[in-house]
Amino acid sequence: MILKSGTRTSNSGGTLRKTMIIFQFVVSVVLIASTIIVTEQLRYIRNKDLGYDKEHLLVLPVDTKMLEHYEDLKNSVSALPGITHVSGAYETPTFIEWSDGITAETGSEKKQISVNAIPVDLDFTATMGITFIAGQDFTRSDLLAQDTSDQYKNYRNSFILNERAVKELGWTPQEAIGKTISKGAPGVIKGVVKNFNFSSLHEDIGPLVIFLGPDFIGQMLVRIDGSKVPPALKNLENLWKKRVSHRPFEYTFLDEEFGVMYANEQRTAQLFSLFSGLAIFLACLGLFALAAFTTVQRTKEIGIRKVLGAGIPQIIFLLSKEFLVLVGLAILIALPVAWFIGSKWLQDFAYRIQISWWILIASASIAVVIAVFSVSIQALKAANANPVKSLRTE
Repeated sequence: MILKSGTRTSNSGGTLRKTMIIFQFVVSVVLIASTIIVTEQLRYIRNKDLGYDKEHLLVLPVDTKMLEHYEDLKNSVSALPGITHVSGAYETPTFIEWSDGITAETGSEKKQISVNAIPVDLDFTATMGITFIAGQDFTRSDLLAQDTSDQYKNYRNSFILNERAVKELGWTPQEAIGKTISKGAPGVIKGVVKNFNFSSLHEDIGPLVIFLGPDFIGQMLVRIDGSKVPPALKNLENLWKKRVSHRPFEYTFLDEEFGVMYANEQRTAQLFSLFSGLAIFLACLGLFALAAFTTVQRTKEIGIRKVLGAGIPQIIFLLSKEFLVLVGLAILIALPVAWFIGSKWLQDFAYRIQISWWILIASASIAVVIAVFSVSIQALKAANANPVKSLRTE
């Protein structure tokens, strides 16, 4: 055949080069898809409705010395301009670790369930923006005078449960209101709140009990007007220096604390991005080198085709189609692998995205664009070469 390549190479060598190109693009597509999946899951985490408002919520540590005049300090903070709500809790609601148990009379028998629990101050649910679906919040009348014969009696007389706890007890939210449960001491269910995430999104929402515990306050929660954050912080710092002189003014925002919970996922996304970039770079080098090698092999063929009337687009297509077939084969192999790896990783989250078709299509499209760009450089160079000079080779 006249259009046959003039330079012969080993079939095994050509097969190895093509196999390496396929392998490199399989790795590239898998890493690109994985990067998109991890990034989308992190976006989902950041934007998910947690059941409370984590924005503009300041967290200040409370120590034993501060507890001695906590109520007075809380009132002073509440009076500052730009402060909308102030409350306190044993720990922040991003990750409630307190484990406990409650017992309830559900009719014919007593029912016991394991729960997470959090001691709080008045106005906790209002400060957090937690929604009630039945009953009402704690009031000052729920704080009884401390009885030294029972140190828990003063703050365990009323309870707020989440939907999950009520469901496990076999009640509807409305049925639960006014029922008596026991947690160290008996108390009445005063309210039921909508389920909110009080742990990592790796875990499902479990049963939760909220109870008044002024002696256990470890964090002050301060809700700031979003339009007045800088002046509110300055006023709060000045007040802190006057009223809490024994410790520095150190604070965090709840959304920052929430972000720290997913530091591992952030690092995973960064690593995938880094390795994706490296894999794409190596794949481009391999494809570029193979395209250059093939172009040299087919120099005479290209010259003959141009003499016979082939234009630049036809020459570019001629040289590119073989490589695009290799990339297409790599994509067919890579997409199921990427879907499997992404699905396995997402199974670690109780709340997660679904791997949409556009993620796989986008990954494949990026690979195709990269391949076309890499090959086109060599193809364009060959297409613009002088055919007379090409025919004089060999």
